Amino acid sequence: MSDAPPGFAEPGADWRAFVASLSDRDARRLGHRAVAPPLYAHAYAFHLNFRFGAMAPPDLLTFAAIHGLSGVKIHVQDGEARSLLHAPDADRRAFGAMAARLGLTLHIETSSTLAPDLAEAAAIAHATGATSLRFYPRHAGPLSEVLARTVADLAILDRLDPQARLSFTLEQHEDLTSAELLAILDRVGHPRLSLLFDFGNMINAGETPLAALSAQAPRIAEVHVKDARALPDRGGWAHLACATGTGHLPMHTMLARLLLLGQDRPQVTAFGLEEEEGYLAPAFRFPGEGPDPVIPPRPPSETDPGPGDLAERLARERDLAIAQVCKVRAMLADLAAAARR
Repeated sequence: MSDAPPGFAEPGADWRAFVASLSDRDARRLGHRAVAPPLYAHAYAFHLNFRFGAMAPPDLLTFAAIHGLSGVKIHVQDGEARSLLHAPDADRRAFGAMAARLGLTLHIETSSTLAPDLAEAAAIAHATGATSLRFYPRHAGPLSEVLARTVADLAILDRLDPQARLSFTLEQHEDLTSAELLAILDRVGHPRLSLLFDFGNMINAGETPLAALSAQAPRIAEVHVKDARALPDRGGWAHLACATGTGHLPMHTMLARLLLLGQDRPQVTAFGLEEEEGYLAPAFRFPGEGPDPVIPPRPPSETDPGPGDLAERLARERDLAIAQVCKVRAMLADLAAAARR
């Protein structure tokens, strides 16, 4: 974790020391799993190209195939008017068929737990042949009400997927703590509902990466991989996403710990490569807050393209997405090499 600000650095971030501390058995397991884990192209890595450029969902499939990835994670709204949300069923089925021809697994994402939004996303997942549906709550109000409403929202999961084709993941998305997410899963009690661990989203809830990973570890099924810088914000922490390898996150160590989850087979089934340089999220939780803090309303995530030439910004985003694939594979190679005994 490079030049992390005071109060944010945490013990255990030295990945070489972590790998050296592993038993021979765990080191062999890490070395084996680091060779070819399931890496997915994430549409948010092309967020600006989807919003302001000409990128459409099939282009993400092409990117994943060119770079030898296992699948794609795509939001229902990626591509604006060209998105899966606005596509007729025939186009959704064609998208799924293209993914199948390329040997790619599809994961669908939405930024809501409201019943109409979940139903819409599940319909898209079924039409495309997707295997996973991710969501997160955006309720506002006292924390106790946010938790209760989210639990009530997720009571419909079986009705959305009566043939049990989908796995479901709840993402920590900046406002809820790890303990609160685990409590939601326990209260919902759905056998195919797990957590999606994002490398940086815990920062805004006042948690540090490795502490959040340790807390969520038993229930993590999928991951969003990115780097970010922690910024002091009104007594809490904001996060500014940045190019992989330039932030404050212990990425090697997080990858190693996630790869080790699961004894007989890997617990994490998808690592989404979610490069998102320039995405800024404010602090949502603060030290000393009461037992029932108020969660403010917020829109779905967006990145400001910033000033300057938009075409250059779109080109940079595409370059960074390619670079992240290379950097993450280099990190995995580092871990595999260090695990050799």
